[in-house]
Amino acid sequence: MCGIVGIVGRDAVAGQLVEALRRLEYRGYDSAGIATLTQGHLERRRAEGKLSNLEMRLRNPTGRSRPR
Repeated sequence: MCGIVGIVGRDAVAGQLVEALRRLEYRGYDSAGIATLTQGHLERRRAEGKLSNLEMRLRNPTGRSRPR
């Protein structure tokens, strides 16, 4: 089963997107990710496994992925 969350705004929303995914985590999934628009470019970050894996990638700017 999948869950999709979207936020539209002008401020940074990565933290809010991760929190929204955390609320969906009980559904169980094999991957998670977010996509944000930064300076006109789509920035995508994703990780397999638990949401904490995605949070680690967000702290490390070398990881790049997208929502799943």
